Amino acid sequence: MVTAASVQATAEALALVQALGVPLGKFVEAMQVNASYSTTLAMKMPKMIQRDFEPHFSVKHMLKDVQIANQLGLSHYLDFGVTAAACDRLVEQIQWGHGDDDYSAVARKYLSQIASAGSEGAETEEADVRTTAEAIVGGVESFVGSDSTTSGQTQSRPTRAPDSDEAKEATALRRGFLTQLLRRWRQLLKRPVSSKEV
Repeated sequence: MVTAASVQATAEALALVQALGVPLGKFVEAMQVNASYSTTLAMKMPKMIQRDFEPHFSVKHMLKDVQIANQLGLSHYLDFGVTAAACDRLVEQIQWGHGDDDYSAVARKYLSQIASAGSEGAETEEADVRTTAEAIVGGVESFVGSDSTTSGQTQSRPTRAPDSDEAKEATALRRGFLTQLLRRWRQLLKRPVSSKEV
């Protein structure tokens, strides 16, 4: 959960640095003396810049871990916005056929100008045109749509995009409802109970 979020934030930061015209190498140098620099970033950042997504830990395995964290959070009425965002980007990579790549492949969405020669450049261009609705729907289905087995253990449904616009709309509405419900629950927990309400 922390590692996925860290790499997701790094991908976004690299995109911003690139958009501002700052050399990516300068950003890496600055990060090396930053308090948030970690072994993970030392390993992943250069590979993200080079678009080298040879797997050390695959997208599909990181997605499984992030989905478990989201399910645990929801079972305790916690809304994990950062984890959900990381989950959405991982789902996108699976939908684009990159489930076996390293989970740092989430940078693919943000570093479009560093496209390698060949079809990957066209793929990045196509990815930029897509809406994020499919990723959101898939991410929501992955942590909202779990089935309980008779033994009491939870089993996740495979992550996939719904087949119709109606299903996408229903899932988006469900996510909004759950977010509102969790916020309201937290507000109620923080509010003191007066003797008149008892």
